[in-house]
Amino acid sequence: MASWKRDFASGLIVLGPILVTLYVIYWLYGLIAGMTPGLILEAEALESLIPGDNEQAQQTREQLAQFLRVVVALTVFVILTFSVGYLMRTTVGGLVERLVDNIANRVPVMRVVYNASKMAAETAFGEQESLQKPVKLETWNGLRMTAFKTGKTTDDGREVLFLPTSPNITTGFVIEVESDRITELDEDVEDALTRVLSAGFGDANRNRGMEAGVSIDVVDEAKAGRIDDRKAEKADDD
Repeated sequence: MASWKRDFASGLIVLGPILVTLYVIYWLYGLIAGMTPGLILEAEALESLIPGDNEQAQQTREQLAQFLRVVVALTVFVILTFSVGYLMRTTVGGLVERLVDNIANRVPVMRVVYNASKMAAETAFGEQESLQKPVKLETWNGLRMTAFKTGKTTDDGREVLFLPTSPNITTGFVIEVESDRITELDEDVEDALTRVLSAGFGDANRNRGMEAGVSIDVVDEAKAGRIDDRKAEKADDD
């Protein structure tokens, strides 16, 4: 009777992340399809591929046109991203970036949104190693917490760290600490984030995959009962 609990838990561990990932992909697809204008490709242009005037044919043409519009939008976005990235490696790219920064910082409301978005993008996609360096910080006597370097320092030479909360790492504290109070860790940022996200249950030394996670010990009550009966009979015989 207890074996079904183990099977259900094992199946849920495998299917849960897959279902969540598929839902996110579906949500992103709907978001891009909603923002993509219909002038890129009209459904009537596919009438030669899907002929017919009934409702089923029209719906099929509209769905195919919507899918092709999403593909075109993603292709244009990827090409534009690579082009801008290549431009940023040149002198002209640096001048354009400074010009955009100056214009955005002159607008009161736009300045806050622009700078916050730029900082988040640099933290997530930047190539600076200091932005992806987990450290240990002793907050009180004998108590250590996991933090991450931001690559910034204060005027008096202190390190600026981000101390995330667990398990929600989108919130936390920005703290300024002296360098001698920081202990750098010999691990990847993914391992440190796993420990924080899992509220300490994640083990960075274990292999990711089916062996990762919290072990589930299931006891067959019927089998355990038979073993206890044998022990009791043996004790009576003695």
